[in-house]
Amino acid sequence: MNKIVYFISAILFSSLIFAQKDGFWDKERATSKEIVLTAGKRALIKTEELPSGTTEFVFRITLLNEGQKLTSSLVSVLKAIPDPTGISQGAAGAIHLTSAISGDDKCTYAIFNESNQANQFLKDGSSDKACFEQKEKVNKEVKLISTSSTCLTNIPNLWFGFESQNWLLNQKIVLEVVPWVDYNVSRGWTKQTKKEIEKMCTSFSFYHQLSKKEIFTGEFINLFTERYKYAEFKNMLDSEKATINSEITLQSLNNTKQMNDFIELKRKTAWDFYKKGEYQKAISFIQDEIIDNKWAQAKDYSALGDIYIETKQFILAKESYFKATELDSNHLWYQLKYANALVFNDELSEAKEIHKKYKSNNIDAKTSWTQQAKLDIVFYKSKGLNVDDFKKILRILE
Repeated sequence: MNKIVYFISAILFSSLIFAQKDGFWDKERATSKEIVLTAGKRALIKTEELPSGTTEFVFRITLLNEGQKLTSSLVSVLKAIPDPTGISQGAAGAIHLTSAISGDDKCTYAIFNESNQANQFLKDGSSDKACFEQKEKVNKEVKLISTSSTCLTNIPNLWFGFESQNWLLNQKIVLEVVPWVDYNVSRGWTKQTKKEIEKMCTSFSFYHQLSKKEIFTGEFINLFTERYKYAEFKNMLDSEKATINSEITLQSLNNTKQMNDFIELKRKTAWDFYKKGEYQKAISFIQDEIIDNKWAQAKDYSALGDIYIETKQFILAKESYFKATELDSNHLWYQLKYANALVFNDELSEAKEIHKKYKSNNIDAKTSWTQQAKLDIVFYKSKGLNVDDFKKILRILE
């Protein structure tokens, strides 16, 4: 028997924990106000501001006779109900929320989400624009209002308008309102606000070159909205956005397996600078955008070495080609380029040793080492470089 009780208790406890994960009753911003209403008169009570993310709220109205007091607050009662479904699924929840005591006095009431409509009620009793109205005379009331009601279309404030149904005596009215805050909604991200992130994402210069653009966009939006609330996003400086976008972009590219596409676009940009003869821009771009970010492969150092050769920066070319051979020692093209750089640096002995070692090999399936070496010499000559020392290399290859 004890085991059964323990098992049921465990289920109830775990259900409570999981239910509470989606949101919480915000007792810090609950309303608890008491007024004395003159017989036959009307009065307004403005609630505390409902927090961002309020998807539902519970209110309790209790009319007390003189000297009566509530036995328990609405907030304390709600501790036993983990989420709004506990109230809305049946009478049990509502009964649990009603006051243990109430007086004989009665009133009618209406709820407004606009101050001018509430003030009009106070003036002449008109309630045609109320978002909720109780025309039946009550001495206590408890209701759950959800997003299906227009009462939540203009938060943060609500106005409760009361009209006394007493002919002679004043009445004491206690109003309690407790909002339910949905964790996800409280972050401020709706379909509409997410479109702002989508627009920002699709404006990135590389975006339209990605092979899986939509997947990238979805991942970017998810990561951004998980990390920041909408209010935080709106308060960001442009410089802050730039830094954050860079971080989330890289994470999104990695998560969607498009990092290689992104780096290839970087390489294309460097190549475009090179084709236009903007050699220094090409060098700086490879260095700053690829190498400094630790994305460089052998082909990136090789490309850098090619530009250094054309601009007669032979020492830097040698260093770049050497890094390429370190990253990919099996690709003989990098070995050949390194040997060429040695020639330009008057290190013929070492260059000859490399040629002797690999001259019987092919660079690729169709091109031999010797063929490519001769093509390289022709290319260097077309660029106005001094190729006299390469004659000594050709003797080894012939």
